[in-house]
Amino acid sequence: MHRMLTAAQLAYTTMVSVFASSIFGPTIRTISATYHVSSTVSTLGVSAFVLGFAFGPTFWAPLSELKGRRLPLVVSMFGFTIFALATATAKDIQTIIITRFFGGFFGSSPLAVVAAVFSDMFDNRTRGMAITIFAMCVFAGPMFAPFVGGFIVSNPKLGWRWTEYVITLMGLVAFLLDFFFLRETYPPIILVDKAADLRRRTLNWGIHAKQEEIEVDFGELIRKNFARPLKLLFMEPIVLLLSIYMAFIYGLLYLFLTAYPAVFQSVHGFGLGESGLPFFGMVLGQLLAGLTVLLQQPWYQRKLAANNGVAVPEWRLPSVIAGGVTFTIGIFWFGWTGYKSDVHWMVPTVSGVFTGFGLMSIFLQAMNYLVDAYLML
Repeated sequence: MHRMLTAAQLAYTTMVSVFASSIFGPTIRTISATYHVSSTVSTLGVSAFVLGFAFGPTFWAPLSELKGRRLPLVVSMFGFTIFALATATAKDIQTIIITRFFGGFFGSSPLAVVAAVFSDMFDNRTRGMAITIFAMCVFAGPMFAPFVGGFIVSNPKLGWRWTEYVITLMGLVAFLLDFFFLRETYPPIILVDKAADLRRRTLNWGIHAKQEEIEVDFGELIRKNFARPLKLLFMEPIVLLLSIYMAFIYGLLYLFLTAYPAVFQSVHGFGLGESGLPFFGMVLGQLLAGLTVLLQQPWYQRKLAANNGVAVPEWRLPSVIAGGVTFTIGIFWFGWTGYKSDVHWMVPTVSGVFTGFGLMSIFLQAMNYLVDAYLML
């Protein structure tokens, strides 16, 4: 039960960070008018946040290997909340862009660390289900945010700043949950805590854990902890290729945040809030993909039992292949039907089912593949 509560808590934490990445989208036109800048400049609020997502994991992931999983998550959600509040109270466009970047930098910690927490808590039989929940939050969060942000911005009593105040409150809840209820899951750090407890109780100061023997030398820290992700990225071809593919897919997800309003506001005449509702087609596709992976678990566990509990990473790839096909169908469908007003708005909306299904299948099973392949590194 504790593991499932921890998984749900971290799923919420992850959802908050990705929710914040896209809730800014509906504010672009308002910010352009308020600060007298072009829409290209105001779009940097989204781009800067995603750029923070790109740089953040190179810091948070190695830190989680050195100091454990809890510290990066608690510190990052505190910083995330502070910078969300700073964005909400910003006085100029420069401050908005800078605070959005650091909001993304701190908000990227759950994306980098939560999968590692799941690998600590769950074995080969159940890890796939836990990561399914995590991935659904990663992709459903950005889809829910646009219509929420749209209705907030279109309400004259609220305005665009309330999109960031909402994120501040959500981030504060995530920080408090992680601070008070999140336990350490990284085995070396757990042993450090146990050794410290034994020293206090027995007064035997010779008791220590292996992790305590590590001296934090800056050169060794860079070489072993911060350079390891980059070494894996550039020295392992499958990691590099999958990372490029997943980055391409995730980048297209954020392009939809501007493509959907362009189609449903400019072509079909939707309001600011209503233009976010077609994203539910994509959310439905993601839920179907997650359900499909969960229904595959009995088949996966039978293969795992037949192989003496040893996972074969390639068992994850059929779903990736199916996702690649359906994702291509979805984006072609959307591009083919979305630019004409005489095509009913439901037609491009339904394309989101295929896009969401493919996007989730690719990202989810590719992540499971990498975890299975490099679990022991």
